[in-house]
Amino acid sequence: MKAQYRIRNWSEYNAGLKQRGSLTFWIDESVLEAWLVEDLSSKPGASIFYSDLAITTMATLKAVYHLAGRQCQGFVESIFELMAIDLPVPDHSTLSRRLAGVSIELPVIPKEGARHVVVDSSGVKGYGEGEWKTRQHGVSKRHTWRKLHLGVDEATGEILAAVVTLNHYHDGEVLADVLDGIEEPIERVSTDGAYDHRHCYDEIDAKGAKAVIPPHKDAKVWQHGNRKGKPHQRDENLRYIRKHGRKRWKRDAGYHRRSIAETAMFRFKTIFGGHLSARKFNNQAVELFIKCAALNRMIQIAKPDSDKVKA
Repeated sequence: MKAQYRIRNWSEYNAGLKQRGSLTFWIDESVLEAWLVEDLSSKPGASIFYSDLAITTMATLKAVYHLAGRQCQGFVESIFELMAIDLPVPDHSTLSRRLAGVSIELPVIPKEGARHVVVDSSGVKGYGEGEWKTRQHGVSKRHTWRKLHLGVDEATGEILAAVVTLNHYHDGEVLADVLDGIEEPIERVSTDGAYDHRHCYDEIDAKGAKAVIPPHKDAKVWQHGNRKGKPHQRDENLRYIRKHGRKRWKRDAGYHRRSIAETAMFRFKTIFGGHLSARKFNNQAVELFIKCAALNRMIQIAKPDSDKVKA
C-alpha cells in the first residue's frame, strides 16, 4: 500500500502557491527602480541601457509563464501599460544577446551550522527533432542535450549550487565545481554510485565533509587495515556493507536522504519542463541558472510540511 502524507501547514502552503503566480511577486518596486542604467560615457547622445536586473526579470517571467521571446515582450509591455509605468521593454533580440553576460546568484536563506548536500544530475533537451522522428529515424547531429548538476540542501530543498555541462561529461567530473559553488560549511555529501571515484572522496574530504556514496558491488578495499594513517571513508563503508549488508548501510548512513536531489530535479522539470529555448550554450546555462533561482524563490514561499499518515 502506498504511503499517504498529511500537510500540516496547508493554509500557508496554499497562500504561497497562489503567490507564485502573482506578477507583483516577480516584478516589485525595486525591480522597476533599477530597470534602466544610463550610459555615462563621454560620447554625445548617451544611450539608455537595460540593467542586468531587467534582463534577469524578463528571462524569469519567460521561464515561469512559459512564454516565447516576442510573447514575453508583449506580456511585459501590456503589464507596464496597465500599471501606467513609463518604461521601455527589451525586445526579444536584446534579451537573447544580453542573457549570456548576466551573472546569476541563487537566492538561499542563511542557515546556522553546516549543510548536508545531496548531489544529482539530469539531462535537459536543447534543440533537435521531435520524439516521433527520433524513434523512427534515430538521433541526428542536431539533437543535443545539456547536463544540469545540482547541489541541494537536504533539509530545505534549496538549490545551493548548479553547474551546466555538455552531455558527455561524467557526473564525477563535475563534483568539485558543484562543491566549490557552496560557500557555507558542509558536513555531509550524499550522492549515488556514479560518484564512486577516488578523486570524488578527496574533493569531499577537502571540504571537511563526510562522503555517503555507495561503493560499486564489485568494489575492492583501497587501503588495507594494516596501513598507517586514517582509514579511507570508502573502505569503512565497504567493510560495513560486507558485514551488515548494503540495505542496512543505506539506512544507517542516511543514504536515502539523497532522494531529495531527485525530488528537486523532478520539481524543476515539472515546473519548467525538460526543454531549453536558447540555442547557444552560454545562453542555455544562464537560462538554467535563472530557473534554479526562480525555483528557490518558489520553495522559500511555499513548501509543504507533511507527516506520514499511520495506517
